[in-house]
Amino acid sequence: QVSELVQFLLVKDQKKIPIKRADMLKNIIREYRNVYSEIVKKADRTLQEVFGLQLVEIDTKRHIYILINNLPQAEGQYLCRGKEKEKMGLLLVTLSFIFMKGSSVKDGALWEFLHLLRVYPGKQHSVFGDVKKLVTEEFVRQKYLEVTPIPLTDPPEFKFQWGPRAEKETPKKDVLNFVAKIQGKDPTFWASQYAEANKATT
Repeated sequence: QVSELVQFLLVKDQKKIPIKRADMLKNIIREYRNVYSEIVKKADRTLQEVFGLQLVEIDTKRHIYILINNLPQAEGQYLCRGKEKEKMGLLLVTLSFIFMKGSSVKDGALWEFLHLLRVYPGKQHSVFGDVKKLVTEEFVRQKYLEVTPIPLTDPPEFKFQWGPRAEKETPKKDVLNFVAKIQGKDPTFWASQYAEANKATT
């Protein structure tokens, strides 16, 4: 059961789909549900030792899990696996923009920012495909981003924030250092972000 569960989790993680406890019980654990936590614990240990991944519960009410990368992360190398690298680069830039803007941005501001990078929502991009879909659907489904409607806006506006996977997987300190490096400034230049990044690491 343990190795079956490990395989099941790895397949889900390829697509970065959050994993429900109900699915683990239904598909893998089945009649062994009385030793559920033992099986999950062993699978988690295998994932950590063999793949450097950790099983983390991101929603304790509905029992939803994700796998996060637990390996020591070389600067700028995290979040990357093979051809996903470019997408993850766009994600890092998006997360950085949200973090630097005080942890929440309107959709209009995000699209404007991406325009500056010559990435246009609504236009096919040679690497990212449909950018709007990637940001509002794929990154949201993968729990990297959260998007919520802003009440009483006409036409409707939305705001973007970090999702639970980004909170667990992406150190804010790294994000701030990344931005500081691009702008050629010291991280302490942004006082509130610097405080937030250091709070997150303690």
